[in-house]
Amino acid sequence: MFDYYSRHSTSVRTYYYANGTEIYCAPTVDARSSWQHTMRHIALEGRCFVLSACQYSEEKDYPPGHAGVDPSDRNPHNVMIGGGSVIVSPLGEVLAGPLLGKEGVLYADLDLDDVVRGKFYQDEVGHYARKDSEQLE
Repeated sequence: MFDYYSRHSTSVRTYYYANGTEIYCAPTVDARSSWQHTMRHIALEGRCFVLSACQYSEEKDYPPGHAGVDPSDRNPHNVMIGGGSVIVSPLGEVLAGPLLGKEGVLYADLDLDDVVRGKFYQDEVGHYARKDSEQLE
């Protein structure tokens, strides 16, 4: 099952890369540090900027009786989703974030020429994907 989903996700990303995606948006509720590695990987793989918006919420943001909240031990400041929004460059550099443990907005100046410059090093759907020049038999 993992193999199916990993191949499917990769083919969808390859489709985006082949269509010239310069800014890849990845909203999530995954606040784990491993998500940060995934965002850097996608930026490097696609030579695109990655903007990942991850929610931050506390228990007070949920209505009374919400399934994820213990009604006998309510604390409005319990963190429910820890955040982790990040902006990554086409060469995998973190330009802003990760924003953890609080609400906020990330800002970064994006030079879209970095997308073109990044493809001089590696271009998964460009010169690396030419069937006439690279074959393994």
